[in-house]
Amino acid sequence: MEDRQCEGRVKGEKLSENIDLADERCINTKKKLNCVDKSNHVTERKLKNRNSQSYSCDVCGKTFSNKNGMLLHKQSHVDEKPYHCDICGKTFSQKGGMIVHTRSHTGEKPFPCDICGKSFSQKGGMLQHKRIHTGEKPYPCDICGKTFSNKSGMLVHKRIHTGEKPYPCDICGKTFVNKSSMLVHKRIHTGEKPYHCDICGVSFTQTGGLTSHRRVHTG
Repeated sequence: MEDRQCEGRVKGEKLSENIDLADERCINTKKKLNCVDKSNHVTERKLKNRNSQSYSCDVCGKTFSNKNGMLLHKQSHVDEKPYHCDICGKTFSQKGGMIVHTRSHTGEKPFPCDICGKSFSQKGGMLQHKRIHTGEKPYPCDICGKTFSNKSGMLVHKRIHTGEKPYPCDICGKTFVNKSSMLVHKRIHTGEKPYHCDICGVSFTQTGGLTSHRRVHTG
């Protein structure tokens, strides 16, 4: 039986897989595919595979919709860090990370909030801040429905439901739902008190303790 070229074939695309298409039909001709050269037709299965194509990192398994994104991500796994800060020498696997880091030295904050004018070193930080003004909370907890202005806040909250505590104290082993709580706890072991009263010099492990203490002076 003579077969004709399928009009559904993407220009320049080679559909060369020799897979068994028995009982499948071309999405354009609607004919059952019993022909020898089945690669000239686009079937629903091929179209689905084409649209759902993804690229996986062979190190961690994370998937990406395009190859360039996967390759860029993959650099985070390798030891090679070709981009270095010309101020402190710290190295980075990606140029974007180096540029953002450099702003910690220069004080550059090129992303201003168009509502209040406050500036940020990263666009993401500015967008997150802007939600204070707009009240937007686009990240819902899929367990209880509570919404949050940033993804990290939602993920930390979700651990209330799951019981996950991924941050252990490396001294006593006690675990915490977020890194900041673990670091505050760790000061019990180290004796660190980084918050100082600028009136009498008394030090505290947390800002809350310092704030309460200041009322002694202010009445």
